[in-house]
Amino acid sequence: MSDPLSQTAQDQLFNHARTANNWQKKPVSDAQLHTLYDLVKMGPTSANCCPARFHFVKSDAAKARLLPHVSQGNAAKVTAAPVTVIIGNDLAFADKLPYLFPHDDTAPSWFDDPNVRDITAMRNGTLQGAYLMMAARTLGLDCGPMSGFDNGGVDTEFFAGTAIKSNFICSLGYGARDGLFPRSPRLAFEDSAAIL
Repeated sequence: MSDPLSQTAQDQLFNHARTANNWQKKPVSDAQLHTLYDLVKMGPTSANCCPARFHFVKSDAAKARLLPHVSQGNAAKVTAAPVTVIIGNDLAFADKLPYLFPHDDTAPSWFDDPNVRDITAMRNGTLQGAYLMMAARTLGLDCGPMSGFDNGGVDTEFFAGTAIKSNFICSLGYGARDGLFPRSPRLAFEDSAAIL
């Protein structure tokens, strides 16, 4: 087992990390996005199913495709951010299980039931989206996750002809300190957890 991370690392990941609303004019390179994905892909998923698909919207042309589907309150954030990633869930994830889970060739059949398939994709794709935010923070990037967008419009624009359905979007880059809201309260242990 690994030793606990330093307090500095914990602060960067959780205690001092904030949702960015404004962005510095500092680019995020393609190499950084490749490094980010190489961290994200190591996070655990059920049967190593890895259903998340990541579309990194970076170019002006790609942003112009995304912006009509983003809520008015989020449009300025997407415009200013160096990158906004669309985290989608691939409902055909089982097709890749012979490669991802090679030690049991029955694995694809576990997801023949659409209800099992869909909930597995949502649960594990959401996990991978959270891994993306944590991994981004380890690389010194800030995150601005959003659910204020038209899923159907995004799916038509970016995932037409595929089994991928958008889950949420998250801007990435170097956040500006101005525009941060005061830290909102969190629930106490007693209000949210129990040791049984």
